[in-house]
Parts: sequence; C-alpha cells; structure tokens
Amino acid sequence: MKKLLLVLVLLSLQTINAQFFVPQSEEGLLGGGMGVTWIDGAPHYAVHIFPDFSFGNWGFGLDLNLEFTAEGKLRTENFNEFSDYLNIIRYLRYGQKGDPLYARLGSLDYATLGHGSIMYMYNNSPSWDTKKAGLEFDVDFNTFGFESVYGNFAQAGVMGLRGYLRPLQLTELRDIPILGNLEVGATIVSDFDKYSGVSAGIYNQGSQTFESTVDDGSVTEIGLDLGLPVVRSKLFDFDVYFDYAKIINFGSGATAGMMMRFKGLGLVDLTTKFERRFNGDNYIPSYFNSFYEIERFHFDSNTNLVTSKIQQLEAANGIGNGWYGELFARVLGLFNVIGSYQRLDNDPQSGILHMYTMIAPDAMPIVVRAGYDKIRIQDEGDLFKLDDRSYLYAELGYKANSYILVSMVYQWTFTPVRDADDNIIDFAPQKRIEPRISFIYPVDL
Repeated sequence: MKKLLLVLVLLSLQTINAQFFVPQSEEGLLGGGMGVTWIDGAPHYAVHIFPDFSFGNWGFGLDLNLEFTAEGKLRTENFNEFSDYLNIIRYLRYGQKGDPLYARLGSLDYATLGHGSIMYMYNNSPSWDTKKAGLEFDVDFNTFGFESVYGNFAQAGVMGLRGYLRPLQLTELRDIPILGNLEVGATIVSDFDKYSGVSAGIYNQGSQTFESTVDDGSVTEIGLDLGLPVVRSKLFDFDVYFDYAKIINFGSGATAGMMMRFKGLGLVDLTTKFERRFNGDNYIPSYFNSFYEIERFHFDSNTNLVTSKIQQLEAANGIGNGWYGELFARVLGLFNVIGSYQRLDNDPQSGILHMYTMIAPDAMPIVVRAGYDKIRIQDEGDLFKLDDRSYLYAELGYKANSYILVSMVYQWTFTPVRDADDNIIDFAPQKRIEPRISFIYPVDL
C-alpha cells in the first residue's frame, strides 16, 4: 500500500498529454516532418505527414509514415498489409468520450468500457509497424445507453459491448437525491483472433508456419457493474462503484472503487480513482489492457516455446487481492497530469504503470513529450528498465519559430515477427532514434 502511494506521488509530478504521438490542436494543423531514423541500429530516411483537424464536434487526423533504407528502398513493414493503407487515416472522430454521442474510427489509443474492470486503456495498434483500424461507438440516451469497441476491421479480433440503464430515471423516483442516478451495467468482451486461446504449438519447418497444438478457442469475459454518483456540485463530484467480472471457463473477480473530482473554477481540476481488487484463481483484472495485443501470443521458433496471455490466465492462482490508483490533474488549462499504478498482494510481478508527459508552453521555445507504459513490474527498482514489457516515447524539441520544431525522438516499441504465411507469431522490442525537423502550420477551421 505504501509503495502504491509513493508511485502515485511520483506520477503527480509529471506533466501530460495522452495524445503524445500526434500534436493536437483545437483549430487544426498541417504538420509534417523529416529526419533520419535508426531502427535497431540501421539508418532509415523518414518522411512523416500528420495533418490533424477539428471543427465543431468533428475531428480527423492522417498519419503517413514513409521510411527508406540507405539504398533508397521503402521499408516493407510499413505497407505489407491492406490495413497499412487504411491506417494512413489515423482517426475520424465525432464528439469526445463521455459525450451523449461519441464515435472514433481508426487507431484506438486507450479504449475503456465502464469502469475498466474488463477492458481498460486497450490499444489496438501497439506496434508502429502494425497499425490497425478499429471503432469506438457510444450513445447515451440519459435513461440508458451503450459503449462499444471493435478492435480490427482487417481480421477477427477484440470486440466489446457494455449496455447500461439508469432504472430510477424511468420512474417518479428520478429526482431522489443520490439514488436517482443509480446506473446498472452489463459488459461482454470477446477476442476471436485465432491465437487468443493458444497455449502450445510447434513450428512446421516444411511450410515454415506455426501450428497450434493446444487451443482453448476464443476468450470471452462478462461482467455486471453498479455505479452511484454520491455528490454532484459545481466544485466537487464523488462516485462509488462495484464491478463483478467472470472469464468464461476460468475464474472471476470483483472491484470496489471510488472516483472524486475537484473542479477548481478553471484553475485546477483534479480527478482521482482508487480501487480495491478482489481476485479469484484463474482471473486477471482488466484482462484486455494496453498490452493485450502484445501479450496475446508469442512463439519462439528457435526453442518451440509458446508464451501467451491465456497461459498467464491458467497460471493465475493465489495472486491475491490488490490496489489500483489513478491521478489526473489540469492546472490553469495549461498542462495535464495523469498516471496510474497497480499492485497485487501476493504476486511479485503484478505491477502495471501508465504515465504521460507533455510540456509545450506557448511562451517558451522548448517542447518535451513523453509516454511510458510497463507491465509485470517486479519491484519499484524495475519501474524504468526498458525490455519486452515496456513502451516508451520521448521527444525533446526546440521551436525555432511558430512553424518549425527541431527535435530528437526516441522510441522503445515493438515490431512484428511473421511466419511464411505472413501471420504475426511474435513481437520483438524495437528501438528507434530520430533527429527530426517538423513543419507545423495552424489551420483555423
């Protein structure tokens, strides 16, 4: 518990913007850059075009990334799937998460259903080289509504739906303080990817493809939740909630949590989320998380060893209950702060860290952007070691003027490993270093 509080204090010192990959602008921008990228030690010439526009409730962004080898050949990993061409459209959006109508088509950075006990900050494009087109679509009719996520239009994958009802809003009791806004929800999330239930297999040397030998089929998790807004005022909101989740053919767990928001008259907005997680055997809280697409399946053709998320689920016995905390702050509308951390009582490798940073004040020429995620943290000394459990994006830049940014970009990410049939059977850590010149021109729409 003390370690969790220490990490949350450290996170509170970080300035953040969740969309650190592509600069955001309320008016829109025409952006592009060029540089030399070292990918695993090999130089590539890079051209990056990233226009981003917002007008009214609508927004869309493009993301065209061209990388050429020293011999002038286009790097094939960028355009070896049909979805790679679709994903030049980074996203098309209407509204924002939490609005009565919200839709986002394209890259899903951090998709969440409900309070996040089943799907929390799911990322459908965890690799720079395998971006996917998915969909978030939410509708709130006040008395009832739904949230939905579709992970990948190019092939079978993660699908999720949460429906909810505010039952007292349908009766004369709708105006009762506190209880009038009681919300009841039900969630189902399934992964239909062909490797979602694979825990063993062999490499067929003749066809140079992977063949599964133990396959439990698609993974499905269901859940019920209750949410109760206890306080609603101009300065302070306070909610409590309770979730129950069951992974079909495996275990179950529950979460009791609270959320508080202090609205400081436009000066300081502070939101905290704190949970106690009760975990049974063969159960993992927030199973579909930001690393799910990476953890789903790994195969080492040299050793014939399979490691997969389903194996983690089968081995999750006696992990104990745990704590989860999250902090978000906005100060003077100038910068945001966000971070979260999980630690389970009996599992020494249960730490999960999520944090983002952005410092780009208008009055200063310095730009700093960074994002970091890590899973299966063994101890707090393991927090910032880069390995196959880590994501990192960092950019340090200087604004020569309003339109030109000179920066150095460092990324610790992943690249897919494919078999002869072009199936992704593994992800390997990938290091990218890129000196970059970006040209950014605001567009008033």
